[in-house]
Amino acid sequence: MIEDMSRAVRALLRGLDRAALATALPASEGGTAWPYASLVLVAVDHDLSPVLLLSDLAEHSKAIAVESRVSLLFDGTGGLDQPLTGARVTLLGRIERTTDPRLAQRFLARHPDAAMYAGFKDFHFYKVVPERAHLVQGFGKIRWLEARELQPARAPGLADSEAGIVSHMNEDHADALQLYAQKLLGLPGGDWRMTGIDAEGIDLRRAGQVARLPFDVPLADAGEARKTLVALVGRARAA
Repeated sequence: MIEDMSRAVRALLRGLDRAALATALPASEGGTAWPYASLVLVAVDHDLSPVLLLSDLAEHSKAIAVESRVSLLFDGTGGLDQPLTGARVTLLGRIERTTDPRLAQRFLARHPDAAMYAGFKDFHFYKVVPERAHLVQGFGKIRWLEARELQPARAPGLADSEAGIVSHMNEDHADALQLYAQKLLGLPGGDWRMTGIDAEGIDLRRAGQVARLPFDVPLADAGEARKTLVALVGRARAA
């Protein structure tokens, strides 16, 4: 049961490209701190750490400069007639600035329009190190999960190979990506692009829409990526 719920958390985090970031605004002199929630764009790294690009001028950046504890709400209830029956996750963790170029590349692949301002001096990349997650999957389906229970499958070498795989698929196998989206996920339109691959699936994007295609079996290492992607093409053509 825990593994099923952990898998649900990972799928929800990886399937969304935005979240509500909750921080604590610094208290004014003689006052008290106030909770503050804001909308942020998110990419989720291989180890499930959310990656954000924030401006120093934003209120949430001023808040995290004082208090690193944050929470992120990932809302998977969009489009449901009864939203409270849908899944949502509140992820608790500590946020820290990062200069890791791989994380920046992963974020910009997920959010290509952010490249317009990612180089500005007042913008910086951050990652949130998860500590706990609160999953709600509808009435009565609620559970706290610790960071150790959320850990995804490991695929040695995949994080370092990801940029090359994504570039190769977008440049040389765009037709395969359209098959994935249309035949395996039932999504309309063309021009789907891959933005990421991790041990448990691939991420796709078309304009403002994102999609997640999970693997049946997690990759054991980077070398399995090609075989799995080819197998998905065969399945899509047979669909």
